[in-house]
Amino acid sequence: MSATLTPTTAPGSATAAATDRGHWYVGGAMTLVGLYALVAFGLGSRTDDGAKAVFNLNLLGDQAIKVPDLTVPAGPTAIALSLVCVAVGVLRLAVRLTGSRRTAATSAYLVAFVAAFLVWATSGHSLNFTSVLNATVLAATPLILGALCGVLCERSGVINVAIEGQFLVGAFAASFFASVSGSLWAGLVAGCLAGGLLGAMLAVFANRYLVQQVVLGVVINLFAAGLTGFLYERLMQANPEYNKTMAFSAIRIPVLSDLPVVGPVLFGQNAVFYLTVILIAVVQIGLFHTRWGLRTRAVGEHPTAADTVGIKVVAMRYRNVILGGLIAGLGGVWLTIGLNITFNKNMAAGQGFIALAALIFGRWSPLGAVSAALLFGFAGGISVSLQPLETPVPTAFLSMTPYLATIFAVAGLVGAVRAPAADGIPYTKS
Repeated sequence: MSATLTPTTAPGSATAAATDRGHWYVGGAMTLVGLYALVAFGLGSRTDDGAKAVFNLNLLGDQAIKVPDLTVPAGPTAIALSLVCVAVGVLRLAVRLTGSRRTAATSAYLVAFVAAFLVWATSGHSLNFTSVLNATVLAATPLILGALCGVLCERSGVINVAIEGQFLVGAFAASFFASVSGSLWAGLVAGCLAGGLLGAMLAVFANRYLVQQVVLGVVINLFAAGLTGFLYERLMQANPEYNKTMAFSAIRIPVLSDLPVVGPVLFGQNAVFYLTVILIAVVQIGLFHTRWGLRTRAVGEHPTAADTVGIKVVAMRYRNVILGGLIAGLGGVWLTIGLNITFNKNMAAGQGFIALAALIFGRWSPLGAVSAALLFGFAGGISVSLQPLETPVPTAFLSMTPYLATIFAVAGLVGAVRAPAADGIPYTKS
């Protein structure tokens, strides 16, 4: 226990004082929010008079393996969960937790708070929790692909703020070429290549012309929004056959897709989802267990040292940024022919920036970024699933949930995470 209480900064220093203040602020805020949950959720009008909250755990009507619904007394359950939040907040006030213990306490707090909210919102109603998980996967898939793109770029030392634009061009190209050719696979390839082309543009201006990379990303986003908007109006609106509703069919994996709760969510999706899962494994293993991954991390941390041992820094950055663009293009593919939706102007709706936040929240690690993307996707899944329950929370506020979660998550990490040392710094030989 003593190891978790040892200050990491010298007593009396400015950094130590700031750490102390942050310790009190976080613990106090968590306690106050827990008390609010106790009053609003546990003692709220929706949870009185013995109301029940019913969670249905079966998604498919023909699912072979089914489990009974989970029914809980809304009031007592919400009160108990809210008290867990208060207890964790008080613990954070009393003890300066660090490392894995702080992460565990924060995770327990978030789980308890979200569960209390769900019980309160579902009081007197029935919520299909498996559909919430399915909506989470659907919302998180493009965020995962965008975050993987960001991992490849920023681990190489190039900031990629243009994920939003890569989503847009990927979505447009996928819908257009799939509609024209009648082939979903042609649309998938076209969408990936479109994202790769924007990645190549980013790589050229960042590495050859040394343009400030954050500004460059913003400009590329504006360019992508303007280009796809213009083409949409001139081509797709005038010719609806260029923007058909098309989608990959679901592929149910035998036995696994019949598992309760997670079966239809993880093993009953389409080809784009399975490609995403494969890419997660490939990027994670490649980045930390291959020579390519070692060189990628080297050019993002110490490009001069990497150059002295024969690694071609600029060439490595070119390759990885373009590869990241291909992956982000696949995220755009998901937005149209992955979800059976026609293309619309600015349909990415900020998801590229949420993916960038997932990258930061995940500490520039593939699995960390995936976890963050699932968190943000869960916020989106909840907002979609709760709207039919007629909760007192305004629909507009529910729609803002993913963006609010992004703001709070990133704001809470200010000063707590470190980007690759050479991220955003162009490399030139002296």
